Amino acid sequence: MKYVLLLSYDGTDFCGWQNQPQKRTVQGVMEQAAEEIFHEKVKITASGRTDAGVHARGQVAEFDAETNIPAKKLAACFDRLLPSDVKVRASAPAPEGFDCTRGAKRKTYVYSAYFAPCELPLSRRYAARLPQRPDVGRMREAARLLLGEHDFAAFRSSGFTSKTSIRTLYDAEIAEQTESDRIRYEISLTGNGFLYNMARIIAGELFAVGCGKEEGISRAFQGGARSALAKTMPPEGLCLERVEYSSPLF
Repeated sequence: MKYVLLLSYDGTDFCGWQNQPQKRTVQGVMEQAAEEIFHEKVKITASGRTDAGVHARGQVAEFDAETNIPAKKLAACFDRLLPSDVKVRASAPAPEGFDCTRGAKRKTYVYSAYFAPCELPLSRRYAARLPQRPDVGRMREAARLLLGEHDFAAFRSSGFTSKTSIRTLYDAEIAEQTESDRIRYEISLTGNGFLYNMARIIAGELFAVGCGKEEGISRAFQGGARSALAKTMPPEGLCLERVEYSSPLF
């Protein structure tokens, strides 16, 4: 029988989602726990791979297993065995024909950054520090160019494996909030899928535009050149917020 899990993890001390020899990965830790629960090797597949250092609040994963444990209680079974930096928020039986990777309709990533006179130790695991305060108005103008269906070939890093670089971005919101020790920024991106490092490249370009760089999104769409865009933002600021399917899973 197939089951589906809703995961949350701090990616700081993981080498990404996917299994890698001699490296600590989210998939590896999850499969180790599953083997203890079901007394056999179990493959756990996620809606998509997250890179080293990237976090998730709403990752969705699936696996096949035969067990008498009620589906909703599997989350607690996993959590008794998992380390503190990865937990299962919910578990459920998977709908018939469910595929957590191909069936995903919308994904939302949030990139967090801040501007402050000095680096803030309590923020360094979950947000990138900006060299100057960006103009949010300019960022929002540039973000509007991203909406809709485009060829995002220029918005991916080398090493990609996707068959096509055509993606649809439904929403790109930018929030700014002044706090006691910093000004916090969040870029929220919702699309039907994301290429390798696409969310971090978009964030890098938007922050660069906000800091005075000439907008390169139009040229990137026209020529497909990665060089038209700013540097990729570091992984610690990125979080997979949620994955949506045609019907609720939990």
